[in-house]
Amino acid sequence: MNDALRVALSDTGHTTESLAETVGVDPKTVGRWLTEGRIPHPRHRLAAAEALHKDVSDIWPDTSRRRDPIWFRPWQEIEREAVSLRWFESTVLPGLLQTEAYARAVLTGAGLIPRDDIDRHLTVRLGRQGVLKRDDPPQFTAVIDEAILRRPVGGRSTMREQLLAVVTACAEPHIRVHVVPSTVGAYAGLNGPFVIAHSHDHRVAGYLDNQLQGQVASDPDDIAAMMAAWENVRGEALSHWQSVDLITEAAESWS
Repeated sequence: MNDALRVALSDTGHTTESLAETVGVDPKTVGRWLTEGRIPHPRHRLAAAEALHKDVSDIWPDTSRRRDPIWFRPWQEIEREAVSLRWFESTVLPGLLQTEAYARAVLTGAGLIPRDDIDRHLTVRLGRQGVLKRDDPPQFTAVIDEAILRRPVGGRSTMREQLLAVVTACAEPHIRVHVVPSTVGAYAGLNGPFVIAHSHDHRVAGYLDNQLQGQVASDPDDIAAMMAAWENVRGEALSHWQSVDLITEAAESWS
C-alpha cells in the first residue's frame, strides 16, 4: 500500500480516475500504484507528482535512493523507457530473467564486487526486472548460448529453479527466448554479450558489458554493427518453442 499516494489523492481531491486521466494511464494502473505499491514509469511519476503538487520523492521515496553504480544509470533509464529489448548472452542468463539465487551466485562468483556490496547490487538487479512486469512491458527477445544451460551456477537446485523460471517467463506473450545450440561453430556471439533497446520515440541505443563496467552506444555505425551481430546470433538460434523445450530438458537434468 502506498499511503503517501493515498494521502496526496485525498488532499487534492483527486480520485484514481481523475489522476489516471491527467497522467494518461488506465485507472486500474493508478489502483496498482496504490494497492500494490508499484512504481510508475519516470514520466508518469513526474506527471502524477505535479498533479498532486508533490515532489516525486515524497510519493515514491525509493526512487531517490540510488543503489546502482553511476556508470550504469544512463542505461537503466534507457531500459526503463524501452518498447523493445533485444538481448544476447553467452555466459549467463540475462539479468532481467535471473532468479534471486542465480543472481546472487553470479554476482558473488564474479569476484569483482566487495562482499559487503553484493546485496546492494542484487537489489538493483532484481528491481530492474519490474520493467517486464509493467502493464505495458517492452517486447523482450533474448538469445542465449546453450552453454548457459549447462554451467552449474549456484549449484543444481539453483540451476533447476532458474531454468524453470525462464520457462514460466516464456509463457508471457512479450517474452521470447532463443537458444543457440552447442552444435553451432563460430558465430558473432563469441565476441561477447550486448543489448539493443528501441524507445517509444524510435531512438535506438546499445549496451556492451565488460569486466569493469558497461558502455552505452548510440553512434549509428556502432548500432549498425550491433544490429548485424543480432541478425547473426538470432539466425543461428532455435525457434522460441524449440528453445523452451531445450530449456525444460536442461532444467530436468539438474534434478
